[in-house]
Amino acid sequence: MAFAICTVSIMPLRAASDDRSEMVSQIMFGETIEVLEQSTNWAYIKVSYDHYQGWVDPKQFTIIDDEEMNRISSSPIFYSTDLVQVVALKKSKQMIPLLMGSHLPDLRQNTFRIAENEYIYEGSSVPSNLKPKRKIIIENAMTFINAPYLWGGKNPFGIDCSGLTQMVYKVSGISLARDASMQASQGETVNFITDAKVGDLAFFDNNDGNIIHVGILLGDNKILHASGKVRIDAIDHQGIFNIDTRKYTHKLRIIKSFI
Repeated sequence: MAFAICTVSIMPLRAASDDRSEMVSQIMFGETIEVLEQSTNWAYIKVSYDHYQGWVDPKQFTIIDDEEMNRISSSPIFYSTDLVQVVALKKSKQMIPLLMGSHLPDLRQNTFRIAENEYIYEGSSVPSNLKPKRKIIIENAMTFINAPYLWGGKNPFGIDCSGLTQMVYKVSGISLARDASMQASQGETVNFITDAKVGDLAFFDNNDGNIIHVGILLGDNKILHASGKVRIDAIDHQGIFNIDTRKYTHKLRIIKSFI
């Protein structure tokens, strides 16, 4: 077992050790991982942030020793909040694109360090221990409007329903699990949709009773969710009503509050 950190913009997390395998999630720049198994071309890892597991390309991460892992884990973590930004290696001036929710360990005066490399970051950021506010959740959610749907995606160029809620909540000061079914086990249950508040999460199930979808309540009987793209639709006690097709698309199962 070893520790590592993502040093590219986005590291795909796959279901199997094959480039053609399903992408189940993504790991953002600066996120730490635990390497559970490694061969020449693939590594089976566990993400420190949400404990999700899968296969990644080892060329996309940097191995760090226990001392560095402890330093990063015990230091304040900041998250980038610009949809798109860059970080530059201080020595070589090489730039790496960053997307919202990237990790900036121990960011101080626009600089941070990963192992022996020092980086410069001049974009906006928030501390991981930010006090959550409903207004901030909605502001962050709205930045993803029209982002295309992508299974396993977690960024504005491709995102799935639970990736959207996880990333919006992340930069708003709340940690969520990766999948909708996992997120539904967190938070406090809201008994009626009329009691729900702006920023609460609504979960939806299929005919087998399995939770398969999640979205962010906006108030005024509206919900923001990733379905084809990140969009706003109507919602009532029955579920999501697509304003374009004029049909119900998702059956409401449960509402959870996290503030």
